Amino acid sequence: MKNRSVPVDTVLPHIVYKNLPAAIEWLNEAFGFREHYRYGEQSGAQMNLDNAYIMVRSARPGDATAKPGAEQTALLTVFVEDVDAHFRQANAAGARIVEELHEVIYGEKQYGVEDLEGHRWLFSQHVRDVSPEEWGAKVAGR
Repeated sequence: MKNRSVPVDTVLPHIVYKNLPAAIEWLNEAFGFREHYRYGEQSGAQMNLDNAYIMVRSARPGDATAKPGAEQTALLTVFVEDVDAHFRQANAAGARIVEELHEVIYGEKQYGVEDLEGHRWLFSQHVRDVSPEEWGAKVAGR
């Protein structure tokens, strides 16, 4: 059976926010995510940036929420077509840049950022083809 509402071949993170309406607006302005579905008046929404989908929802009793500047247990990586333009957009919207735009040894150009409630994101663009062996990786089981 196929679910037309949720892409089944990807991970779909659910991100909890204390102020969902502000988060939806901010994610649109700073990162370019567009609201795809809204469920419940203030419950949650599915958003996307090209083929990257996320679910955002209001915090419920017992939910832990992120705190700006705090240690993190997860990092959301999103691949974009133009990471330079995305960096400028996030910066202009006041996003807290935690890792400046740079190129890494495995052929990606990326930057790290914290959203309005402290969730950490990494936005990345493939800029050159590098074999895994060139930067020290080995295929598991070989």
